[in-house]
Amino acid sequence: MQAVTDAGWASELIVCDNNSTDRTAEIARAAGAQVVFEPVNQISRARNAGAARASGDWLLFVDADSYPDAGLFRDVVEVIRQGRCVAGGATVRVDTSNVIARGVVAWWNAVSRVAKWAAGSFIFCEAETFRRIGGFSEEWFAAEEIDLFRRLKREARRHRRRIVILSRHPLITSGRKAQLYTFRDAVRFYFRMLITGGRALRTSEGAFLWYDGRR
Repeated sequence: MQAVTDAGWASELIVCDNNSTDRTAEIARAAGAQVVFEPVNQISRARNAGAARASGDWLLFVDADSYPDAGLFRDVVEVIRQGRCVAGGATVRVDTSNVIARGVVAWWNAVSRVAKWAAGSFIFCEAETFRRIGGFSEEWFAAEEIDLFRRLKREARRHRRRIVILSRHPLITSGRKAQLYTFRDAVRFYFRMLITGGRALRTSEGAFLWYDGRR
């Protein structure tokens, strides 16, 4: 977060422990982070729990398996300084050689830039706006970032502001799902999502790629 310090801004580090089974909380506290515990296993709840503890004007959500570099933080600082942005995210690069995984991420990056939907692994948002629209919807077990950005886009239009998807310094994120799940698993997941019009993602069973315990 050197870019934030260089801008003369204060920052705080908050880690949400969503029933981790390793030394997450211990390591986070040792690094100076505030640790929030969320007992219900749900991505939306975990992110909302962290946001509820935050006291700053802006929120920045980063998944534990993702690695933003200094250049990405500098770009975030720059767009915030410009004053017209209400929220944003970044394109993603997955750390695997798996061709299918890379293809899915390339497809997502194209959709993200056109639709102005940020990947959940890296989101920045004005705190006041985030709270005004109710944060992440806890009706969703996955795709909660799409629901959030649909509402943020309406706010941006209403106040003549904008959503920004940064691309100069893509977020590096884990490609472990390419090893944990087979092509058949992926087809089963996307087929179920399509035939239910996305409603399957309102249950942990439907969003099994995130909730079945494989790590």
